[in-house]
Amino acid sequence: MFPVRLEGTTAPTLMWAEEQTIEQAALQQLRNMADLPWVHGVRVMPDVHVGKGATVGSVIAMREAVAPAAVGVDIGCGMTAVRTDVTAGDLPDSLRSMRSHIERAVPVGFAMHEHSVNVGALGADAGGVTKGWHRFWQEFGELHSGVQSRESRAMKQIGTLGGGNHFIEVCLSDADEVWLMLHSGSRNIGKELAERHIAVARALPHNQRLVDRDLAVFLVGSTEMDAYRHDLTWAQEYAARNRAVMLTLVMQAFRQSLPGRTVRFDEPISCHHNYVSEEIVDGEPMLVTRKGAIRAGRGDLGLIPGSMGTGSYVVRGLGSELSFNSASHGAGRTMSRTKAKKRFTVDDLVRQTSGVESRKDAGVIDEIPGAYKDIEQVIDAQADLVEVVAHLRQVVCVKG
Repeated sequence: MFPVRLEGTTAPTLMWAEEQTIEQAALQQLRNMADLPWVHGVRVMPDVHVGKGATVGSVIAMREAVAPAAVGVDIGCGMTAVRTDVTAGDLPDSLRSMRSHIERAVPVGFAMHEHSVNVGALGADAGGVTKGWHRFWQEFGELHSGVQSRESRAMKQIGTLGGGNHFIEVCLSDADEVWLMLHSGSRNIGKELAERHIAVARALPHNQRLVDRDLAVFLVGSTEMDAYRHDLTWAQEYAARNRAVMLTLVMQAFRQSLPGRTVRFDEPISCHHNYVSEEIVDGEPMLVTRKGAIRAGRGDLGLIPGSMGTGSYVVRGLGSELSFNSASHGAGRTMSRTKAKKRFTVDDLVRQTSGVESRKDAGVIDEIPGAYKDIEQVIDAQADLVEVVAHLRQVVCVKG
C-alpha cells in the first residue's frame, strides 16, 4: 500500500500516508520543498502535518544545501527512554506522589533551575553526562553573536522540560515492565539560534525568488552555511545533553518515590527527530534533514510516542532505503493548538486521559489526545520501515 507518490513535484516525493488524509497546506509545503533545485528527494512520514516552511514529518535529501526550516526551530528535539526492573505490581495504588517527585526535580514550561545543574553531583545514574561538559560550554562563545547574552539562561535550562508537546512519562509495557520516557529539545537557545540563522538565509541573493522564503537555504562552501552547521551541531548536542541530565533527574525522582525499593535501569534509548546528518542516499553524498522524523536504519532503536492519553512504541529500524532510512517521530497533530482549545473542554480532557496521572486543566487542552492522529494507524502505515519492540502505555504524564 505504501509508499504512494505525490504527483506534480520536481523531486520524487514518496509518502507513507494517503494524499486525501493530508491537509492541503501541508501538501503545498511538500510541493514547494520538492521543487527547490537542490532537493534530490522528499520522504513523507505518516504523522505529517503543517510546519513553519517545511512540514513536520518530512525527510529531505539535498545536494550541497540545507534549509534551516527543514530542520525546525527546536534543533535536536528528540526522545529518550529507559526500562527499569520495576513492574506494575511494585507501583503504589496512587501515582500522584510519583508525579510530584518528578515535577519537583524537573522544571517545566517556562521555568528553569535556579542554578545550573551540578552534573558532577548526579552520581552513578548520570552515565556519560559529564564527558566533555567543560569543552561543550567553552564553545558557547563561538556561537552566533546574537545569543551571547543567553549563556546563563541556557545553562539553567539544561535538565528542563519546556512546554507544548514535550513530556515526561512513566509507562508500562504489555509485559507490565515500567519504563521512563521523555521528549524535549534544545529549549530557548536552540530556538534563538534557528531563528537567527533563518533570518540570515532569507536575505541571501539566491533565495530572493523562492515561492516561500521560509524555505531559504544555505549552500555548501559559504561562510553562512559553515556558521549554521557549527551552531546546529552545538544545539543538537545541547538537546542531547538536556535529555540526558533530565533523565538522570527523573530516575532519581522515580527512586525516591519508591522508598525501600532498589531500582535498576537498562541502557537508555535516545534519538533526535529535528536534525541534519551527512548520509549516502541513492549512492550519492547528501545532507539529510529530518523534521519530525527519526532515523530507522537497520537495527536502529527508536521511540515513537502517541499523545498524553494513548501510548508509545519502542521500535527497531528495518533499513528502508526507499524512506531514506527514516520513520515517523510520533502520532502527529490533526488540528492546530488554537483549534483544539476551541473544540475541546476540560471534561473532554479528563475523559480522554482516564487512568493517567496527569494535569487535567485548561492549560493542556491543546495536548488532548483528540488533537492527534491515531498512533496505532501511524505505526501500521510504516510496517515496512520499523518493527515494534515494545508497546508502552503511560500511567504518569508530566507536561509544561
